[in-house]
Amino acid sequence: MTETMTNPVLINGQWTKSLASQHFCASNPSIREEIPRDFPVSPWSEIDQALTAAAEASRLMRNWSGSRFAEFLEAYATEIEARADELVAAAHEETALPLSPRLADVELPRTTNQLRLAAAASRHESWREATIDTSSGIRSMRGPVGPVVVFGPNNFPFAFNGIAGGDFAAAIAAGNPVIAKGHSSHPETTRIFAEAALAAIESADMPRALVQLIYRTTHDDGYRLVSDSRIAACGYTGARSTGLKLKAAADAAGKPIYLELSSINPVFILDGVLNQRLDETVDEFVGSCLMGAGQFCTNPGLVVVSDNDAGQKFAGAVAERFMAATPGTMLSEGVCRAFGESIEVLTKAGADLLAGGQTGGGTGVSFANTLLAVSGTEFLRQPETFQTEAFGNGALFVLADSVDQMEEIAENLEGNLTGCICSATDGSDDAAYDQLEPVLRTRVGRLLNDKMPTGVAVSPSMNHGGPFPATGHPGFTAVGIPASVPRFAALYCYDNVRPDRLPRLLQDASPGANVWRNIDGQWSTGDVG
Repeated sequence: MTETMTNPVLINGQWTKSLASQHFCASNPSIREEIPRDFPVSPWSEIDQALTAAAEASRLMRNWSGSRFAEFLEAYATEIEARADELVAAAHEETALPLSPRLADVELPRTTNQLRLAAAASRHESWREATIDTSSGIRSMRGPVGPVVVFGPNNFPFAFNGIAGGDFAAAIAAGNPVIAKGHSSHPETTRIFAEAALAAIESADMPRALVQLIYRTTHDDGYRLVSDSRIAACGYTGARSTGLKLKAAADAAGKPIYLELSSINPVFILDGVLNQRLDETVDEFVGSCLMGAGQFCTNPGLVVVSDNDAGQKFAGAVAERFMAATPGTMLSEGVCRAFGESIEVLTKAGADLLAGGQTGGGTGVSFANTLLAVSGTEFLRQPETFQTEAFGNGALFVLADSVDQMEEIAENLEGNLTGCICSATDGSDDAAYDQLEPVLRTRVGRLLNDKMPTGVAVSPSMNHGGPFPATGHPGFTAVGIPASVPRFAALYCYDNVRPDRLPRLLQDASPGANVWRNIDGQWSTGDVG
């Protein structure tokens, strides 16, 4: 590679030749070959330029109405759709995710949909939670927090991309400029998004530093970035080890950082449902666990069933299906290696291998569909070890000797994004459900009944979050607008501020139907009049 072939970075609305001394290329996991496109590992001097530009844009936009940001988000969604074929081809080459339906028909429409939902939230402004207490003269509302840096993961090149995904959309909806830190698994995909973002910035007449792109940094510069005085908040989706290091750096500087880290998404399958519809439950679990080679943060990685004939039959049927199915292509050599290391941790701790356990068997980077099993008693001896996340096409079955032991297993679970209880419809599992649900409810962000957890609907009522270590904070969601927007907002309070100096939403004459008002001692929402 020559220096002139290195892709530029996007800083303050300009594609800028990088001064990087280090470079990288993505790989095509389906053929296990490097893709000949060179991208920079940006030095601090470039990151510093982006920070300065973002801080200036933030000051300029602080009092802008939500409609300005909505216009950008809508224009951006349109620009993305105009580049759909180019984006899908690039993402397929860099991740081996299927062109259709995964990329073209599911993930890209989801991405543009959540951008438009963010636009609607920004225009509607209900997320601001404007509150007027006329008796005390105190008024408050949420407003932009300031420049936000977003780190995207490897497994969703569109819907969670640092420059187009849910964290990005929420941060922009709240009125903040974003510095996107791309993921090294799909830099070309991210570059195309950046082109679309710049076109939308120009058409919506927004500050050119509203969206900036750095493809990669050194670890030390990443920690320095999240703790810089010009950064107000961070969003991160990815591995727990990296996320916790970034969190330590951000915490030390007093910067909020919202993390999605890891989750094994426990599924409790009760006896009645296996007696009622065993084959259908096998189909549902196998389809969920092996979808996309298991590379979803909501993949069901821990299954708790009874250690009886029904439970053993279920485990055996799943093992047969795992061995018969061709393994999917994994996102990278690193993902495959980490999956194998996690399987080794579980087997060394005493889990029995029912299927798989070795690399290969599929196209390109692959690992055999892997099923392990351990007794409930052994799980309870080493609950932390047996909750090691194996990010990929595998699961651990825990065979419990009673509903009481299932409850004890639930009590020893770490925080997860999701938890599911599958039960019979004839009422035979109701007592067991009532025993397990109160415990599981406190361990997960989203509780499911009779439905596998893979897949996250973009809905205002969705919670894609949960207790640590699923996320860094149990009170926020990474998916679901407007609920995801206040992560990137600050609470502005005005005490005895003159009426003509108040923000529009906090003025007495504001017609906002979403304003919470105290008039003559009575709190209510609704229009003035």
